Amino acid sequence: MTLTMDAKRRRLHRAWLVAGVAFVAIVGAAGFRATPGVLITPLEDEFGWTRGTISLAVSVNLTLYGLTAPFAAALMDRLGMRRVVASALALVALGSGLTVFMTTSWQLVACWGVLVGLGTGSMALVFVATVTDRWFVRHRGVVTGVLTAGGAAGQLVFLPVLAWLAEGPGWRTAALIVSGAALAVVPLVWFLLRDRPEDVGLTALGAEPGAVRLAAPRGASALRALTVLRSAARTRSFWYLVGGFAICGASTNGLVGTHFIPAAHDHGMQETTAAGLLALIGIFDIAGTVFSGWLSDRVDSRVLLGAYYALRGASLLVLPSLFAATAQPSMLIFIIFYGLDWVATVPPTVALCRKIYGPDGAVVFGWVFASHQVGAAIAAVAAGVTRDHLGHYDAAWYGAGILCAFAAVMSLRVARGAASPPPDRTPVRPATVDAGGA
Repeated sequence: MTLTMDAKRRRLHRAWLVAGVAFVAIVGAAGFRATPGVLITPLEDEFGWTRGTISLAVSVNLTLYGLTAPFAAALMDRLGMRRVVASALALVALGSGLTVFMTTSWQLVACWGVLVGLGTGSMALVFVATVTDRWFVRHRGVVTGVLTAGGAAGQLVFLPVLAWLAEGPGWRTAALIVSGAALAVVPLVWFLLRDRPEDVGLTALGAEPGAVRLAAPRGASALRALTVLRSAARTRSFWYLVGGFAICGASTNGLVGTHFIPAAHDHGMQETTAAGLLALIGIFDIAGTVFSGWLSDRVDSRVLLGAYYALRGASLLVLPSLFAATAQPSMLIFIIFYGLDWVATVPPTVALCRKIYGPDGAVVFGWVFASHQVGAAIAAVAAGVTRDHLGHYDAAWYGAGILCAFAAVMSLRVARGAASPPPDRTPVRPATVDAGGA
């Protein structure tokens, strides 16, 4: 009987419940953030705003989504994940709900750009890194892949429903449903999410009994985030990761996530059909990202990143020739291939940040993720302006494909192991050895 009870406890470790709650919050946050992608055409039709103007709101959203991340990671160390995530969901509900009253473009920027950007940024992929770092030792890579896939899937799978609402009842109905859904998740987070295993008398899943976990410092959140940035910025690996992930964001959220639907619409495809294709990307992304998490526990993460970026770049170079009024087989092949690669880059990037920067890995990943969103923001605006001036998106697709080749090269140049200590902290052991030898 004792053995049976022990086995049940092992199977039902609290870490899995925490991961499940985190999954729901992350899926929701991603779906909330992606909503502007289906609103571009309805807003263009109702208010007469250009795609460049609407893309500006998306760009602000993406920028704040990224820049909030490192501070949110540090804030989770200080106040706890539960408080930060619950507050973020309330902020998303406020921003989405207020959009139904807007009459000018600056209000779109304020609501969807600033409020929703800050809220979803606090539940960004640094939340994934924080949960897996605190609650998992065993299966860490796989859980990172599952949670990351949930974020990407949430961003895309909800799009057909939101597109249907925008075309039928109207975009205001879609915005209100997003607001209500965000509020509905708050009780789940507040009552079930726990910050650390130690809070409930446990150790992380897979940790040795009584093992002492190396905790990150708990200083002022903003100060710690900036201190970690200053330290990491002294290493080349940080800038290679930042550069590669900026291109990752530009080639996914900024370009495909924001402009695929209006680009397909330019070729005569219905928005609901285009949204369905993006949802299909989300479905295949789940398999690709979970498999990537499994691989990141076994294969050099630098090699994985190099391969992912190279394959993504090649697919984007082909994309302009695939658009048509209907979903042709060639487009479906692209969707499957691109879906498997959509955010497969995240698990190896998180693994590299953890391996190179140790206890500060989650905050470092927050800064790397910020570059992802800055890249996405630049691409969102650039693609919108390109469409306004050229009448098509071809230059944007080709440019992103070329940039992915540079990202592949940068990934292969990331260091293999932990970052070297700063010069002023370098041990003086060699001098001691020499003296002893004399």
